[in-house]
Amino acid sequence: MSEHTGVISERSPVRPLPTKYVVFVAIVAMGTYVLYHNESFLLDRSAPVWNHYDPCKWWLLPHGLAGACALFRAPMQFAEGFRRHHTTVHRTIGTFYVVGCFILGPLGLYIQYLDEAQGAARSFTIETVIQSSTLMITTGIGLYFALKRQFIYHRQWMIRSYAVALTFLEIRVILGVFGLDQPFDWHVVETVVWSCVASSLLIGDIANQLYEAHLTRRRATSRGKDAALRAPIAIGGE
Repeated sequence: MSEHTGVISERSPVRPLPTKYVVFVAIVAMGTYVLYHNESFLLDRSAPVWNHYDPCKWWLLPHGLAGACALFRAPMQFAEGFRRHHTTVHRTIGTFYVVGCFILGPLGLYIQYLDEAQGAARSFTIETVIQSSTLMITTGIGLYFALKRQFIYHRQWMIRSYAVALTFLEIRVILGVFGLDQPFDWHVVETVVWSCVASSLLIGDIANQLYEAHLTRRRATSRGKDAALRAPIAIGGE
């Protein structure tokens, strides 16, 4: 019995959950939290926060749709098997992502500018200029390399782009989970916002390094398996 069990355990090792799935689950969890904690007013027309958004409410819909398109369509783009086997779908989703980023950026800047009339500091508008510009520049460079069919550089720049896009969720999760938005303090919020924006490209490059290390390990494993299959098989006493 123990011998049989040993064979099963040898053939069916417990594999750790791939990092990409952990990242995807974390993104979904952040998105769900933000929808519940920050955006639930969208379902309540009587919520007091609508008075704050009244000057820019008609800009919120395209801004929100473009942001949702960019944030929640992009993760599947980084699954290598999906890219390889569903090239047309990958390009279609990528097109939606790029268009979403180039709508999201300028609209977000305009909405933040209008928010100055509601008491927001000019420094928040400056931050939004930097954040929107970084998002569009990284996305544009990624698109350029895709059109040039230089896919390694394309992937690296799109990872940077998505790291910038994720600051929308990160800022709200940090403020909400740590209770920094109650009571609302502009100085605290500004510190969190600038910190997330400043670290976004660093996070993107760390993700790139981890991804490249993963590819290197997988190629080494594949080469090892190929070498084992090509090795001569000893027969009898030879």
